[in-house]
Amino acid sequence: MRRRTPPPPAPLPQRDGVDPVRVRLPYEGAWGTVREHLVARLTGAGPGVVEAMFDAGQVVGADGRAVAPDAPYEPGRYVWFHRDPPAEVPVPFPVEVVHRDEHIVVADKPHFLATTPRGTHVTQTALARLRHELGIPTLTAAHRLDRLTAGLVLFTVRPEERGAYQTLFRDRAVRKEYEAVAPYDPSLALPLTVRSRIVKERGIPAAREVEGEPNAVTRVEPAGHRDGLGRYRLVPETGQTHQLRVHLSALGVPILGDPLYPRVTPPVPAGDFRRPLQLLARRLEFTDPVTGVEHAFTSGRTLRAWASPREWTAGTP
Repeated sequence: MRRRTPPPPAPLPQRDGVDPVRVRLPYEGAWGTVREHLVARLTGAGPGVVEAMFDAGQVVGADGRAVAPDAPYEPGRYVWFHRDPPAEVPVPFPVEVVHRDEHIVVADKPHFLATTPRGTHVTQTALARLRHELGIPTLTAAHRLDRLTAGLVLFTVRPEERGAYQTLFRDRAVRKEYEAVAPYDPSLALPLTVRSRIVKERGIPAAREVEGEPNAVTRVEPAGHRDGLGRYRLVPETGQTHQLRVHLSALGVPILGDPLYPRVTPPVPAGDFRRPLQLLARRLEFTDPVTGVEHAFTSGRTLRAWASPREWTAGTP
């Protein structure tokens, strides 16, 4: 078994806050050149795209020099390049910085903005924006929020400290509190703790509850009601995908603006920001694993359906 060694540092700078793509050439394969492998590997890039990257000298090795179009295939070699990002509709809401020091950045993410680059969301992500706006290329996310959920996200500044902060979330040493707006049901006895088993299958948009040992636990508390709407305080003890959305839907009070629960609805056109999911990551509390400081952060955002019900009803962005 070959021992994996850490990859060399990227020889290319970030572009718009996005890291270059790093590829390690597999040990198994019958390609004659680096270009042949990348053409076979990047089939979704389109005809001639990889060839054009080589012709323009955009594929580089660890020394930062362009890899020649006829460079022989070397198993284990690393190469880097930037891919043109997909066309993205700008999310017209700012990422607010709640806290910044030499170790962490706590941001207040708007609805519709992904936390980190993934799939069709690359430059329109909180991470890419903050790297660019704050001038911190080493910034990384310690955890994630769904793209449709607004609120607090913790980012780390120093790569060598990222693991310590990620461990907080893995070990459930962070107290997270969310707020949601959903229909009000007077027969729902609150507060209560919901326990269930949630599974999320790859390629299927919605998660679902199944029989078995619970892996998802949420404390649901009332925070007010008026005009048929309820305001709910949600305190998750676990972090399953879509956990809060699944649990409120199962209670018969699905979160307003949810396109997946209780049923999957057709996607809205790109750029339609009128009906954000009414879910907000309101508070983060934890003991800093590096400095020992007790942190407690609160989002400054509000949920439109509760703060401005007329605007929500009218679908005003």
